[in-house]
Amino acid sequence: MTRKAVKYSPGEIGRVKVIEDFLPSPADLVPQEDNVKVTLALSRRSLEFFRREAKKRCVPYQRMICALVDVYAEKKAGGR
Repeated sequence: MTRKAVKYSPGEIGRVKVIEDFLPSPADLVPQEDNVKVTLALSRRSLEFFRREAKKRCVPYQRMICALVDVYAEKKAGGR
């Protein structure tokens, strides 16, 4: 059994009006920065803290550490 494709036309459909897509693309939602990989030695206590907190929030712990460093650098740079 084949299905017919539904075709929408501009204009009103009853009380509903079709409008142009105004949302940004997913790529535009994620800021792209020039990242550099580094090796960083952390205390076991600090690493365990970030792993624990990241697990609670279902995010990678590396992302939390990067965000912390970014916020610190931004504040110290005076918000530039």
